Amino acid sequence: MSKRKPSKPLRNKNKSTQKDSLSHIVRKIFDQPNITEITHKEVCTLMNVRENELRRQVYEILNSLAKNGFIVEKSHGVFSRNRTLETIEGEIQITAKGAGFLLTGKKDTDIFIAPQNTNKALNGDLVKVAITKQGKGRREGVVTEVVHRERTQFVGSIEMHDKFGFLIPDNYKSGVKIYIPKEKLNGAKDTDKVIAKITVWPKSAEFPFGEVIEILNKKSPNDTEMISILLSQGIDYKFPQEVVASAELVTMELDSEEVKKRRDFRNITTFTIDPIDAKDFDDALSLQKLENGNLEIGIHIADVSHYVIENSVMDKEARQRGNSVYLVDRVVPMLPEQLSNFACSLRPNEDKFSFSAVFEIDESGKIYNEWFGKTVIHSDRRFSYEEAQEIIEGKEGDFKEEILLLDKIAKIYRKERLKKGALNIDSEEIRFKLNEEGNPTDVYSKVSKDAHKLIEEFMLLANKRVATFIHQRGLKKDPIPFVYRCHDKPDIAKIEAFKMFINKFGHELKVDSIENVAKSINKLFEEIKSENEYSIVQSMAIRSMAKANYDTENIGHFGLAFEYYAHFTSPIRRYADLLVHRILFEELNSQKHKYGTELSDVCKHISKMERKATEAERESNKYFQTLFMKDHLGEVFNGTVSGIADFGMFVRIDDNHCEGMIALQDIPGDRFYYDQDNYCITGSRTKKQYNFGDKVQVQVIKVETNKRQITLEIV
Repeated sequence: MSKRKPSKPLRNKNKSTQKDSLSHIVRKIFDQPNITEITHKEVCTLMNVRENELRRQVYEILNSLAKNGFIVEKSHGVFSRNRTLETIEGEIQITAKGAGFLLTGKKDTDIFIAPQNTNKALNGDLVKVAITKQGKGRREGVVTEVVHRERTQFVGSIEMHDKFGFLIPDNYKSGVKIYIPKEKLNGAKDTDKVIAKITVWPKSAEFPFGEVIEILNKKSPNDTEMISILLSQGIDYKFPQEVVASAELVTMELDSEEVKKRRDFRNITTFTIDPIDAKDFDDALSLQKLENGNLEIGIHIADVSHYVIENSVMDKEARQRGNSVYLVDRVVPMLPEQLSNFACSLRPNEDKFSFSAVFEIDESGKIYNEWFGKTVIHSDRRFSYEEAQEIIEGKEGDFKEEILLLDKIAKIYRKERLKKGALNIDSEEIRFKLNEEGNPTDVYSKVSKDAHKLIEEFMLLANKRVATFIHQRGLKKDPIPFVYRCHDKPDIAKIEAFKMFINKFGHELKVDSIENVAKSINKLFEEIKSENEYSIVQSMAIRSMAKANYDTENIGHFGLAFEYYAHFTSPIRRYADLLVHRILFEELNSQKHKYGTELSDVCKHISKMERKATEAERESNKYFQTLFMKDHLGEVFNGTVSGIADFGMFVRIDDNHCEGMIALQDIPGDRFYYDQDNYCITGSRTKKQYNFGDKVQVQVIKVETNKRQITLEIV
């Protein structure tokens, strides 16, 4: 053993952290390259461990590390580092209990990491993990290095001590207790709600060191919660000053020389259809009849690439964010408001630059010609989805003929997609009505209607044709580096599990092969559309599918039944679309393509940021549900069993779609248990069952906004 200076004597600490701290130090000793073989006594000497209790704990730690393969016992009492362990790099996900799972992005099982082996890694960090145990059930490992810290800013409350403070994070799953020296508190006092950032985490320290960067006391509780939700996903809630300054230089006036280079659509009927509260109008439709009797339909998309120059400060910020984030009471845009809501937004009665996909189509939907290129447009009218829907349903209104024609063609395209094997999912969105203070007064479900589907079909058309165009051009030369929107075929094991699930409702899913899964599921949806369990079955079907993502390698889009698909139609709110615009423009103008192999890493990043945005949006929904239900404590509601687990069951309230939980031990009338084989909860004595879709009457007995939990009990 090489000599090393002993550290200061270790003394008994808080028992809850003592063993983890010792284990961390022992692992660090074996990580030293000059340590070859070492005994328990020598380890204790290096650590300056003198107390018998601590020496016994070190011995237990050595045996544990040997058992899980991190070290090897060469002979009795002599240990050495196991240098042959397989090491895998990936993102770590930390559970509420402190354990971790390494997400490798591959189809094999994720790697379990015990709490004492996470080695200062935080939720979402990029880490290296050494595999210490291989087994049929699962693999286990230990974090050997934090490659990249996913986030360094955290929201929490200050806990003051004599000469320092601690940040106590709001969310321990994604946060960490931070030691803050007095001079770094920046005016924060005991119990203040703040944002703090980690500045350094010394190897020997149990907690990271940090500083307060913003005091949140003056913000409303809802503001603070939304900021906390965003930061817990590593999403900045405001733009850096240099990005805002750059955006403010963008003028609303169009460059007359640039106008001359573009195809002019300003005299052709053009309009937008968007949510009633939208401010960022990504897309517009134009329609005119040609002399040959066909229709020319233009799908015009905000030309963000004209304003956001590659590698500029705005571009780097947009790439980092990946997409806009839509919380219940606010939008956190990918681009500053000067662009997203003004310069780029296709607002009515303003000339705008756009990037367009223009099709010559007959009324049966047959495409004769297509054209892609830069344009200038003038939107004549801004419709909300509700206004367009009223016209589709027979009400008189502006551009009625055009809207009905587009609706007719959209329905033809939708029918063709479903016939080819696209999934027929009725999207259901939970929305909130907020009062002037920003608190919820009502919760309701918004279902996609014909006006939504009209816009959806023409956006799908543009996205599909752009991806197909790039692919076909790549066949004539070297493949073009491109960003495809991919959706893999479902895993057969998940489909089998879904089949077992719906059998509980007395339904059958006939699947001969993966290729006809979508058609079989669509048939099932049609059969049960009027049944209580429809929305739950649909939700479970979605969960059994793979997740869509961005990739440079095209595998097609299973859910849409498209061979080639990309995102082209929302560059204000998605960075993938901005990349597609740039690559398409280069190809149309025979320019050398700037993007190369780095595009694959960008795809991984924006896919990851999309997942983070989805999680933040889900968390925001849960928070506002609990906020709404606080005013309904003690009230009784009718509900539907929406989820079953080994700890209890979830019930969705019929009136307001809020979901709460009933613990197994709180179900009255018997001692209930989770019957995994039959996907139900069963009474031991009475054999009474609770199944998915069952109607129950529940009372709201507890609401915890900080935990996003609504506790119910059966009436």
